[in-house]
Amino acid sequence: MIRSAICGIGTALPKRVVKNVELERIVETSDEWIVQRTGIRQRYIAGEGETTATLGAQAARDALENAGLEIKDIDLIVLATSTADHTFPASATEIQRALGMTHGVAFDIQAVCSGFIFALTTADLYLRGKMATRALVIGSETFSCILDWKDRTTCVLFGDGAGAVVLEATEGKGDVHDRGILASMLRSDGRHMEKLYVDGGPSTTRTTGHLRMEGREVFKYAVGMITDVVDACFNSAGIDSEMLDWFVPHQANKRIIDASARKLGIADEKVVVTVDEHGNTSAASIPLALAVAVRDGRIRKGDLIMLEAMGGGFTWGAVLLRW
Repeated sequence: MIRSAICGIGTALPKRVVKNVELERIVETSDEWIVQRTGIRQRYIAGEGETTATLGAQAARDALENAGLEIKDIDLIVLATSTADHTFPASATEIQRALGMTHGVAFDIQAVCSGFIFALTTADLYLRGKMATRALVIGSETFSCILDWKDRTTCVLFGDGAGAVVLEATEGKGDVHDRGILASMLRSDGRHMEKLYVDGGPSTTRTTGHLRMEGREVFKYAVGMITDVVDACFNSAGIDSEMLDWFVPHQANKRIIDASARKLGIADEKVVVTVDEHGNTSAASIPLALAVAVRDGRIRKGDLIMLEAMGGGFTWGAVLLRW
């Protein structure tokens, strides 16, 4: 059977690093409070000329180089973002242009922090359906552009950046030992929109708007939703948490990550945490964290990895894959 395997990974981060102490001069907060509540110590903030599309293109080039491929080898680009460069066209097509790709297809997926999971699952279906052979799956965000920098409950949480993987159709035997995506689960429930949303848009306020969040409510739902889709992936593949080599969660909040791992029975040493370095980069968070663990040698060929995320909507999902 056809499996979609990751054969390259890349990242891009803005030049400017903003540490917690810098935010103390903007809103009433402290480094101690931010670290204690979230685990975040710094984040990257996009500057002039650094956009969702430019960061996404940079991460894509890095992933192609890592895979030893050229843009002519790619026939699909799926970009996960909630902060597109323009209302239209899709920022994926802007990345396509920047990469010099004039064939294939490129489009955006919007599922907020779950976006990379949704994009990876979509690209997997394209490859398994033989509608493409290789795909660039990108998560890129400039959340700093939709933050209310007077709201201390949200502006300290988010950062900008991009991560990308090259997904390639490979032959598998159809069992858990195959390399590539083994299971994926996606969910959404629009009843929770007001708990995490942006208070603007072309069809309503005709403005971009700012991010609004009921933090305690999000935390209350997060752990249960995350464990729901992760357990569903385990059951689909016929394995349990003990067989897992690495857990790479969405990097939103260290307390959510820790609580989810505990509930799933995943040992601390198997959890990849980068929220301290990047903050919450929404759809870029998982590929950025994945790249850190690959580059420092923790994740190796043959490792079994669980990815998961939850975002506004609510949306949530998980992907089980073998590296």
